[in-house]
Amino acid sequence: MQRTVPVFLLAASLVCTAACTKTKSGGSSGDQSGPIKIGLVTKTDTNPYFVKLRESAKAHAQAKGAELIAVAGKFDGDNEGQVAAIENLVQQGVKGIMITPSNSTGILGALKQAKEQGVLVIALDTETDPKDAVDATYATNNVTAGELQGKYVKATLGPTAPKLLMMDGTPGGTVDEQRHRGFLQGMGLKDGDPAILGTAPTNGDQNKAQAAMENLLQRDASVNAVYTLNEPAARGAVAALTAKGLAGKVAVGSIDGGCQGVADVKAGKYLATVMQFPKKMAEQGVDAVVDFAKDGKKPAGFIDTGAQLITDKPLPGLDAKDTAWGAQNCWG
Repeated sequence: MQRTVPVFLLAASLVCTAACTKTKSGGSSGDQSGPIKIGLVTKTDTNPYFVKLRESAKAHAQAKGAELIAVAGKFDGDNEGQVAAIENLVQQGVKGIMITPSNSTGILGALKQAKEQGVLVIALDTETDPKDAVDATYATNNVTAGELQGKYVKATLGPTAPKLLMMDGTPGGTVDEQRHRGFLQGMGLKDGDPAILGTAPTNGDQNKAQAAMENLLQRDASVNAVYTLNEPAARGAVAALTAKGLAGKVAVGSIDGGCQGVADVKAGKYLATVMQFPKKMAEQGVDAVVDFAKDGKKPAGFIDTGAQLITDKPLPGLDAKDTAWGAQNCWG
């Protein structure tokens, strides 16, 4: 499919979090007067997780005397919007671009061109494919995060055979695939296992997750376990379960560890969540770009920023923190 992004559509998709001044084009060859410019491209500008990532990056950039220019796709999966954003940021003369890729392969050409212009490229939260398409990645090990959720749900069920529904993310998404795979590993299951009663894409959206769960429950309401890609998906799934009178009867886990998610766990809406640390990702990414701008030093490889199981119902053999700890550290 040919990529064409009208000027007005691109303008509508860009969300600036710092004053965007005019610069000469050409990435590192542009006007280098003034503060170091850092680009941030997230999947969306509305998901609370990416809002926290953006706010943390902006605050840390300001503390470092740098300027953050934050842009986002119009929706999770908007590859063309992200490609256009990368090209725009290079023209604005950024020294580094931090990106949470919607499509781990669809942006490779734009990233290659940015690197050829002398721009440091860092993936946050989501790896590219191949991984060395960026200079470095700061992210949660999403397979591990999914596995922690799966192990907890399995331990909750004990000897009871699982009857599982899966609230997945965006088809083809790297994070979505990794968390899904990790969860099944934690459960000791594989795709196609008869224990899986159904799966549905949710795009990590609460309303879509609720509708998907309602549809799956119409087919089979014998469910006793639910996987959710993230906390908005968990809230949607729980709303549907509650409407069916199944709240508290189904083991539901999630991933994100946002402050709202921790509060949901404390309130008993779902049993556990796996906390990520987007603030750490953002700050370490900003530090890397500032260091690169000053001395040319480049980070390399995958930097795991950690994952922590949060629950008020700990189970033997699983390292967990309670919701009091979670409230103090949510998305730290």
